[in-house]
Amino acid sequence: MTADSARTEPVVYTVDGAVATIAFNRPDAMNALNVATKDALLDALREASGDPKVRAVVLTGTGRAFCVGQDLREHMTKVMAGDEEGISGTVRKHYNPITLLLTGMPKPVIAAVNGVAAGAGAGFMLACDFRVAVDTAGVNMAFAGVALSADSGASWTLPRVVGQAKAVELLLQPETIPAARALELGLFTELVPADKFAERVRELAEKLAAGPTVSYASIKESIAYGSTHTLAETLEKEDEMQRRCFLAADHLEAVNAFLEKRQPDFTGQRADG
Repeated sequence: MTADSARTEPVVYTVDGAVATIAFNRPDAMNALNVATKDALLDALREASGDPKVRAVVLTGTGRAFCVGQDLREHMTKVMAGDEEGISGTVRKHYNPITLLLTGMPKPVIAAVNGVAAGAGAGFMLACDFRVAVDTAGVNMAFAGVALSADSGASWTLPRVVGQAKAVELLLQPETIPAARALELGLFTELVPADKFAERVRELAEKLAAGPTVSYASIKESIAYGSTHTLAETLEKEDEMQRRCFLAADHLEAVNAFLEKRQPDFTGQRADG
């Protein structure tokens, strides 16, 4: 992709080493989600998920916003044109698979929150494993503000981050939550000054990309499974994931490194490839 073409793409996908960066690229619209952006985001997430060379993913925005959610101008154009599916159509076609790709990504995902995250943008942020935010960022669970219900997984992820009562409050009374309060609630996992933001995101991404990718993926899968299954069923899942990790090269490397008193050199690959 050339520099000129990157400026016109609604989502820019780049890979540097073992880190893939997916950037919303509609800064003039505060990275609102039109159809082209959602299609491109799906493509980028699928590429990152399927590329064994990619071992960590960063989701971020360009300009002053992370993502403000659904492009309401495009939405109203469709409504006025008689599109009967409206929002529900894009929920099934875009938001649901995007959320599943983020939560089910077999490698760590960092939301690098460079500005406000609202509506579906906040939902996608919450679907990530880490949410590193610039200290001027904010969060708005904006759905009720436009008389819509929650989507992009927010009704599932938000209660798990802030608790059910607080999730109801934030969804029924949407307002922009400043960075410090968002950190207190757990919406952000870390706050960073603007002049250190890119450096910190890169540092964390490279650390995760150098880690035991199979272990990370197995832990994520176990946690997701355990949230909707019994203890007995989850113990079986843990056994399955432990056997997967045991067979991966990184486990043997970690044990040898421990015994040899050195840092491990992980490859991030499963025994079957």
